[in-house]
Amino acid sequence: MDPVKIGIIGFGKSANCFHLPFILPNKDIEVYAFLQRAPASAAKTQMYGHCTDKYPQAKHYQTAKSFFADPNIEVVIVTSTIHETFAKQALEAGKHVAVEKPFTPSTAIADELIALAKAKGKILTVFQNRRLDSDFRTVQHLLAQNALGDVLEAEIHIDVDPPAAPWTDAYVDKAYEPGLGSIFEVGSHTLDQALTLFGKPAFVTAFMRSYRDDGTFVDADVHDSYTLVLEYDGAQKGQLVTVKTNIASVMKDQLRFWVRGKTGTFLKFGLCPQADRALASPSVPADDPLYGTENERIWGTLTTKTKVDASQTLDDDTGFYTGKYPSLPGYYRGYYENLVDAVRGKAEIAVKPEQSRAGIRLMELARQSHETRATVAWSE
Repeated sequence: MDPVKIGIIGFGKSANCFHLPFILPNKDIEVYAFLQRAPASAAKTQMYGHCTDKYPQAKHYQTAKSFFADPNIEVVIVTSTIHETFAKQALEAGKHVAVEKPFTPSTAIADELIALAKAKGKILTVFQNRRLDSDFRTVQHLLAQNALGDVLEAEIHIDVDPPAAPWTDAYVDKAYEPGLGSIFEVGSHTLDQALTLFGKPAFVTAFMRSYRDDGTFVDADVHDSYTLVLEYDGAQKGQLVTVKTNIASVMKDQLRFWVRGKTGTFLKFGLCPQADRALASPSVPADDPLYGTENERIWGTLTTKTKVDASQTLDDDTGFYTGKYPSLPGYYRGYYENLVDAVRGKAEIAVKPEQSRAGIRLMELARQSHETRATVAWSE
């Protein structure tokens, strides 16, 4: 079959570092067109250059009208900051759509897009690439194998070492509005991971804070650091999941996952290497077989009451089986492989928009919890 023709909106950090490296190795995808408002003559003023320089074979559109009017574009990849507007225009033009995170600033807008996609009979998906992190894939695998037994508590982290922390003065004087703050940025990853592993909680308690570059707290209505505690009920009654993001932490390798079950524990430090490699080499195809492979130094430690893996050895002092558990390789390329299969009718789309909509709802409930200083029940 002919390659799926994609059109990419935007040519900044997101397109060059987090999409193109994982699109280019796929021979079933043709990078057919870009919507980049800057003219080709402005290439030297663009941080990542100009699409006409790096992809001379692709069409270059400067207006959304001309871009969406191209009948050959099958799938639109929205990497710009105005996600919901372009996603709506793409669906109305009869295109399949993959949207960068955050999906939308509110669940109301998410519901509109989901309904429009269904009405048009088109795929709508969100680029939840950290479901394909090495560390997350490893945790997901261990839980699928019931290696830890029933999970009692879990922690999911993406912490940072000040003053290299990503918080800035960008939000200091801004009044909160949906879509602002790190919960809509890095939180799009960590909250999606929590929901993917454990589902929707029964109750949400949130603590939000604002830091500056020197690590001090400031009063701000838009926050850049948060802790969420998710409580579960029903078959998961008593289960707690804590999600921490942008917490100041001075460590060589930051805590990533700590999952504790009735029969085992998995403790993992260090991040999947894919994002750093993509940032270091924008637009370079991620076709190295070792691209998503972790250094053994940051493999997690699996401890169980009975031996579940050959990597474990008996600890004579405790009677437990323990050992470094080899991380599964990270594989962001898999997102686009699945997207191609879904467009061709060979598979269901892996990241369904309803799942990312649940992540936006969790952000809304977290804001409500923080503002009221109270635990709030899950509601749709």
